Amino acid sequence: MKESLQTLCELFIEYRGTIKSVFKMDSEYLYPACADIFLAMGRAPEEELLSDCRRMVKNSVGIFSDFRGNVLMPLVCMLAASDDPQTKWERTQDNFAVLKEEFWSSGYLALAALLLTDTTQSEQVPKTAARAKAIYRRMKQEHPFLTGQEDSVFAVMLARSVRSDGQLIADMEECYRLLDARFPKSDGLQSASHLFALTDRAPKEKVERMLALYDAVSERCGKYGKYYELSTLAALSLEQAPVEELADDVADVDAFLAEQKGYRSIFGLDRKTRTMHAALLAATNRSAAAMRDMRNAPPETDLAMAAAQQTALAMLAAQQAAMCAMIAASSASSAAAAGSSH
Repeated sequence: MKESLQTLCELFIEYRGTIKSVFKMDSEYLYPACADIFLAMGRAPEEELLSDCRRMVKNSVGIFSDFRGNVLMPLVCMLAASDDPQTKWERTQDNFAVLKEEFWSSGYLALAALLLTDTTQSEQVPKTAARAKAIYRRMKQEHPFLTGQEDSVFAVMLARSVRSDGQLIADMEECYRLLDARFPKSDGLQSASHLFALTDRAPKEKVERMLALYDAVSERCGKYGKYYELSTLAALSLEQAPVEELADDVADVDAFLAEQKGYRSIFGLDRKTRTMHAALLAATNRSAAAMRDMRNAPPETDLAMAAAQQTALAMLAAQQAAMCAMIAASSASSAAAAGSSH
């Protein structure tokens, strides 16, 4: 394994443990996704700061708030990984109020509100929210049964693009059509097509590269998942390195994770989830610097116009997609546990 990848993997396990020590008895699905937030930002989580941010959020909202529940841990981690958690939290609440004028309230919308603090000036939020709703409506028209609350996150990200709504929809629909020939219809397939629309490469080129990576990873690690795991692999496929090299990175991380607590026993996360985490870490290892540059850039900078930032924006989308997938998995796991107790 490359030295940089080895270091990242070791930090991942350390950061996951730190987060788990603050959010005890919480979802095993969310700890890894939250650890990746800090890796992408190049910051180490601190127990005291995490506790302070959690207290700040809880003291600001009611018990039934959309900022609570399964979204609380990732929200707190995103705040704690920022330079000014208090200001970011205040802006997030303001953005959420604006987004609620366009969308149904949900935990996913709360994540989208926080995302806007990284990419959009306050005075531009209403315009961005209105465009996001227009994009969301067109998503819903194309895929009424697949498009749900989690897609509000992608709609908000796509609303920052300089491409027209028509170009975005045409790109994602062509990518969806090409992916649909290979994978079952699912939220993950749709998320991958949304993510691809953030870059202006030809749809066929993007999909063929992802399929090649899917086959290479499956050959090395066992069959890669065909559902919510797809968006993370789509993001990794946008990296410039040769497909075989990217697949080797995933295999190295997968082998490392297979020996770690939380993955190695029958009570740990399943193999497909583990391999998805390996793909996410492989992508983070290559894109962390670009992602930090994007988040630290002035909000008025039109990030979507800079070709060098497109992959970073797609990686940020992949991180959000992985977060949404883990929230959904956590919710399903909690529901199953509640059902089995009756």
